[in-house]
Amino acid sequence: MAVDYYNVLKDLDVSITVIGRGEVSSKNFYSKTGFKTIVGGLNNFLITNPKKCDSVIIAVGIEELSQIAIKVINFGIKNILLEKPGGLNINDILLVKNKAKQNNANVHIAYNRRFYASTKKAKEIINKDGGVTSFNFEFTEWSDVVKSSKQNKKIKEKWFLANSSHVADLAFYLGGLPEEIKTFTSGNLSWHKSASIFSGAGRSNSGALFSYQANWESAGRWNIEILTTKNRLIFKPMEQLFLQKKGEIVIKKVEDIDYELDKKYKPGLFLQTSSFINYEFKEMLNIYDLISFFNLYSKIANYY
Repeated sequence: MAVDYYNVLKDLDVSITVIGRGEVSSKNFYSKTGFKTIVGGLNNFLITNPKKCDSVIIAVGIEELSQIAIKVINFGIKNILLEKPGGLNINDILLVKNKAKQNNANVHIAYNRRFYASTKKAKEIINKDGGVTSFNFEFTEWSDVVKSSKQNKKIKEKWFLANSSHVADLAFYLGGLPEEIKTFTSGNLSWHKSASIFSGAGRSNSGALFSYQANWESAGRWNIEILTTKNRLIFKPMEQLFLQKKGEIVIKKVEDIDYELDKKYKPGLFLQTSSFINYEFKEMLNIYDLISFFNLYSKIANYY
């Protein structure tokens, strides 16, 4: 992610400082970007560099996100973009939220799928059609791939937060946050004890009915379907938008979408980062609203 962010920031023509910890990761970053990092980690940097910067992007491992965010806030940085999901438990998020409030800092969570070209187009169609009437989504994960990955055990145990929340965030971003919800879970995996099969339904604050499902013991993939009175909008794959018109069987790819930025950079990252450094936070999830999302996601994934 650090490399992806650098590629965007370089083309946005802003002054960049990259802080790395070890020599190996710093050399790897240099080999991919040609840009030298400051080695030694954040603590060393804060001691030796008293000058404050305008904004900070935190792209460390998930288990370290909250503690790094608190250090940066304590240092006096007021504009912070924190990689998703912001932390691994509600207590970590509450600590960041309280620290941000005490120091009048803006902390936003980097759910880049909100900034996909396909998402932007979907919002245009939804608004034109008069809003969302219902939506559904699937967040099936490839269990064998996750199990064999080198991810930290603690991250795997909260895999819905660490990964699947990408899908839920975009679905609720487009369709509205739940006002009512019923959740069901069953099964378990060696690396994800809380559940392996998920289902639920409810009503969002936009009045739309919604449902979701996922089965991490079977086949499937991420997808979202948003329904209006005129169209069914389909994100499958998530980076692209397909449309089925009311009264028709055929499903067509929406062609009038400019995917140039999503092809040149990691999809969604250019517009997200540009919005962040220009203090345009309207489409971003802030640390205060993240509390509600964490409680919701814990219920969906049976983390209680």
